[in-house]
Amino acid sequence: MPPSPLRATPAIRFDGRLRVVPFGAQLASLLDSGDAGFLGRLWFAHRVWTLDYLAGKLELRRAGDLPRAAPWQRVALGFQTDSTGHRTTYFPRITVTIAGDTLDLLFDTGATTVLSDSAHSLLHDRRPARRAGSFISGEVFDRWRASHAGWRVIPHATSFGADLIEVPTVTVAGQSVGPVWFERRAPGVFEQGMSRWMDKVIVGALGGNALGYFRVTVDYPGAVAVFERP
Repeated sequence: MPPSPLRATPAIRFDGRLRVVPFGAQLASLLDSGDAGFLGRLWFAHRVWTLDYLAGKLELRRAGDLPRAAPWQRVALGFQTDSTGHRTTYFPRITVTIAGDTLDLLFDTGATTVLSDSAHSLLHDRRPARRAGSFISGEVFDRWRASHAGWRVIPHATSFGADLIEVPTVTVAGQSVGPVWFERRAPGVFEQGMSRWMDKVIVGALGGNALGYFRVTVDYPGAVAVFERP
């Protein structure tokens, strides 16, 4: 059956309207001065999108329209559901492999960090201090640091005073990319906090600094993502 026609679709809740929530001071610090806000999970929730990081494009696709790809390029996404099977929070979970460990993370296209002046100067990568990031539980971060002495660590590297660790390789959808910097979060922030809204316990969030190696097509209704590289 051919994909359905491309047409405008309303927000998934609140009678087709999108709730707008004001930022607190902490969240506002993650926005550029010219930004008015950002669109969240309920905007993306029942559509098919291509986030072409390599070309700097965001595409809305027809329902069921996914690029042709090998089976190993497809990744199942997990969503919390209620007792009737209906989705509740619409936060997607993705599984990746790092240093032989299989980790469940929030698929977080909007994950953002702001580097401290000293960390920004140290990295000297000609990119802005405010940038896409990925996050990991303090328990995992500390285990990585103890087990991999060669992985770079920058203490107090962000505007929140968090440490960063440079993971050489992240494997997702059968493809290994890197390096990817992960920001430390206090133990329990993901395991006992964010996990309340997930289908499984998660230990971090995978953001644009990892996804940026790919052209990612996300079928939210179908709970699958396709990862392509040139």
